[in-house]
Parts: sequence; C-alpha cells; structure tokens
Amino acid sequence: MRTLVLITTLFWSYVTLSNVLYAHSLQADVARISDLIVFAPWGQRVLQHVLLFPALLGCYWASLRIGWTPTWRVLAQSTLGVAFAALTFWAMVLVIELLRLLQLQTAAAGQPPESIGVLWIASFTNFFLSYGFGLTLVTGFALYQRFRDSELRVAALEREWGAARLAALRMQLSPHTLFNLLHTIRGQINWEPQVAQSMMVQLADLLRRLLSAGERDFSLLAEELRFVRLYLELQKQRFADRLTVVLPDLEAQPAIWVPSLILQPLVENAVVHGLAGHGGPIVICVEVLRSSDSLILRVVNTISPDHAIGCDGIGLSNVRERLAVQFGPQARLSAGPTDATTWVARLTMPVLREFTQQHRPPGQPVF
Repeated sequence: MRTLVLITTLFWSYVTLSNVLYAHSLQADVARISDLIVFAPWGQRVLQHVLLFPALLGCYWASLRIGWTPTWRVLAQSTLGVAFAALTFWAMVLVIELLRLLQLQTAAAGQPPESIGVLWIASFTNFFLSYGFGLTLVTGFALYQRFRDSELRVAALEREWGAARLAALRMQLSPHTLFNLLHTIRGQINWEPQVAQSMMVQLADLLRRLLSAGERDFSLLAEELRFVRLYLELQKQRFADRLTVVLPDLEAQPAIWVPSLILQPLVENAVVHGLAGHGGPIVICVEVLRSSDSLILRVVNTISPDHAIGCDGIGLSNVRERLAVQFGPQARLSAGPTDATTWVARLTMPVLREFTQQHRPPGQPVF
C-alpha cells in the first residue's frame, strides 16, 4: 500500500503540474486577444486535483485487487476509469462553489462556460487518458514486484532443493557403505575374532567420520583421503593377501576443498569390482593431480579380464549427480577400462581454495 501511495502521489503531482502549466499557457495566449477567462486559475486546478486524489487512489487500489482476467474484470476496470473521469468536471464545479462560499473568489471569476456538456466532455477525455497512463504505471510496477518476489522465491526454493538433494545423496551413501562393511566384519567373526574386534573399532571411527562428513557439503582433501584410507584399511584386514593399496601422502596435500564423501563410492566400486570374478591380487591406487584451476582425482584398480563392469552403477550415478548439483558443467566424472586389466575413475573439478560452510549455499563455491 505504501508503494501504491508513493507511485500514485508522484504521478498525480506530475499530472497536476502539467495541467496547471498547460492551462496557464493557453490562458495567456487568449488574454492577448480577449478578456474572456477560458481556463480556471491555477489555484482552482490544484484544488481540483487534490480533491480527486483520494478517488484516484481508491480506483487504483481496487484495480489491483480486481485484476484483468476473465473478461468481466476488464469491464470492471473500464468502469472504474469511466467513473473517475466523469467526476473530474464536477470536482472543478465543487471547488468553484467552495471558494465562492468562503469568499475567496468573486462570483465572476472562474465561471464555467454555458456549454457545460462540452466542458464535461473535454474534462472527461483529458482525465480518462491521464487515468489510463497512471493505471499502466501502477500495474506495471505491481507486475515487476510480483516478478521480483517470484524470482526470489524461486532462488530460495532452488537453494533449499539443492541442499535437500545433496542431503539425500549423502544419506544414500551411508547405508550402502555401512552394509558392505558390516558384511565384511561378519565374515571375520567366526574365523578371526580378534581381527573382527579390531575392525569393529575401526568401523566405529569410520562411522563417526561418516556422520561428520555427511553433515557438510565440502571437506578438505586431506580429510577425504583420510576417510578413504580408513575404509581401505578395513578392507585390507579381510583381503590382506589380495589387496594392495597405494595412497598419496596426506600431509603433503594442499588446503583444497572437495565435496564430502565424493571419493568413497569410487573406492568402494574399486574394491568390489576389482575383487570380483577372480581370486588373484588387485591393486587400488588413488592419485591427486592439480593444475592452476583444476583438481583431478583418479582411482585406478586392477580387474579381471573376464569380468564386465557397468558404467552406470549406483555409486557412479551418485557421484555424477552430486557434481552436477555442486559444480554444474565445471566438473565431470569419467569411468571405464583403459585396458583388459585396468579400470580408471577420473574426477575433474575446479580448485576450491576457500569455503565457508555456514554462509555459502551448495553450488556457489569460491575459486
């Protein structure tokens, strides 16, 4: 309502000023050839516009409430405009009578012409056009406000949707990882109880890290590698005679942020698919490559020559979706065999050197 009052006030002030100046200019031209008063003095015109302002404001308020669809609303809008324009001549008559009663004006001054119908038509036409221009201005600004508010709501919904989507993806990881690790420990309980107990301690540590990482969108690269190492150590206790792990030096990693748990599905795939289809040893190697503006994470593992691996499993689909949410087209995942015995999953993403978890929405990191 304050915006409507402000816009209507500014518009009507402009209309008042322009009408007063226009009438004064024409009356000056008439005065050169005749003493006849054709146009009302400026004071009367100002009072006329002041009296009309509440009616104009009410019509504009009703117009915004009515709207333009369906057709009967258009007829209602036209009725408002016609009613307002029809009042304008009688507002001038009321001003003249009030000034006469207050003895602020002589009886002859400002008398309307005998042809009241002509004057009424002229006033109606002038103010009906002014009303239409003002209505266009008010309606246009109202539509702009609605568009701006809808854009803000859409942006807020997109942020909330992105956060909810990432949370769902992280929750998808936790049960999947936990199930596989519990299955691994279960296989050791009967044969090697002490190993199973040690693995339970490591699993507790892993779960604490998993819960902590699951509450954040991003983690430091060193923390992500530390989580991967803990997971692979659990797997090595079961497959000590088959599994060889090569990890980069955690202490030498720069302070770079990566999506939390982004490597976990790839490493888990490397273990599951590397061990499947044969009884020989496998090697899992995690590599970190970095350029000025790109970070490349590679998970390389050996596979059985006769074991076919699909490229669209749950883990890979999860990683691709998270990259799309958090980086858009700036990040990508490629996965596939390089030869008959080697499988490579390659993550490429921007180098994220700074990140404020509490103040930055998903997908808007600082590079």
